[in-house]
Amino acid sequence: MAAGDRTLAELADENGLYEARFGHVFLISAAGRSAEEVLEALRERMNHDAETEIKVAAEEQRKITRLRLESMLHP
Repeated sequence: MAAGDRTLAELADENGLYEARFGHVFLISAAGRSAEEVLEALRERMNHDAETEIKVAAEEQRKITRLRLESMLHP
């Protein structure tokens, strides 16, 4: 199901706040998650300190990379 306009607008706004706070884009392995779930995770992660958040973002990047590699190896 596609995300509603309100959720997409909130995601855009929260992404801007995230990037301003942490200095990098919000990374999340979104496969299998709704826009609402991504928004909820983004809001929760805004409470992290910078050190915690960089660790979480790095783990999310690892998940994304793994999914991409698996899809290339097993199309």
